[in-house]
Amino acid sequence: MSVGTIWTALPLRRLAERLLGRGFKVSASTLDVILRESLRLGRRKARKQMPLGHSKDRQPQFEKLAKLRAEYIAKGWPIISIDTKKKELLGRYAHDGRAWTDGQLQAFDHDFGSYSEGKAIPYGVYDTVRNEAFVYLATGSDTGELAVDAIRRWWYRLGRQSYDGVGGMLVLADCGGSNGYRVTLFRERLTWLANRLQIPIRVAHLPPYCSKYNPIDHWLFCHLSRALRGRFCESIEWMQLLFSEVTTTTGLSVVAELARKVYQSGCKASIVFRQCEATIRDEILGKYNYVFPVSK
Repeated sequence: MSVGTIWTALPLRRLAERLLGRGFKVSASTLDVILRESLRLGRRKARKQMPLGHSKDRQPQFEKLAKLRAEYIAKGWPIISIDTKKKELLGRYAHDGRAWTDGQLQAFDHDFGSYSEGKAIPYGVYDTVRNEAFVYLATGSDTGELAVDAIRRWWYRLGRQSYDGVGGMLVLADCGGSNGYRVTLFRERLTWLANRLQIPIRVAHLPPYCSKYNPIDHWLFCHLSRALRGRFCESIEWMQLLFSEVTTTTGLSVVAELARKVYQSGCKASIVFRQCEATIRDEILGKYNYVFPVSK
């Protein structure tokens, strides 16, 4: 704790016993009043706010993100936030939360992956403009190919209906993972997607150590986690149903789709792409901001 901060993790009954050993007899309920009203203490838990590191590009990149978002909103072009949600073991594994039942919910007493029916990878694409989400449920490995396939499927299931004929698309992504700014396979597949859709795709990464500010974490993933509370995910089809039923009072709607392939790890970008990459990077903070143009 910080110097000068008063704190204790002892239960009130244990604290009362220690005080009794020093000649002070006081009940636990009286101690509660003293701590709160006289010492002005409160029961608090640790807050996960300390970043693992700091990037000198943090403020400039956030200013860049705000400028890009305002520009694309003014033009009526799509802005999507992408990321992989926590992978889920398939089987009778316990999730936090309770359910109404006249029986008992029996789950495995250990979360050993060797007893599972597989592992589901929920990859999310969240439309920050229309408050719509697409969840691509895949198996295998979380790869750059999976990330771009999720964007492609979002376009054909949701995006094309609302943004047909637009002149660009903005993709907000974290710095690491399958959609990180160093993942060459992710860029190669986005180059292919831009040409297939005939839409220039701009990618803007959040600064390092700032993934919690990705819009998809706060506007989609928290609600997907709520859908799993008190339930088992014994199959990927059942997870698809649960995610498809997610709604919020602000109007969020979710479409969940199963991948038709198993994504393999170890896939790399082609030598031709690495030698002749057509990515157009910004002059300032180009490693985080770049565009995939449409080939003529």
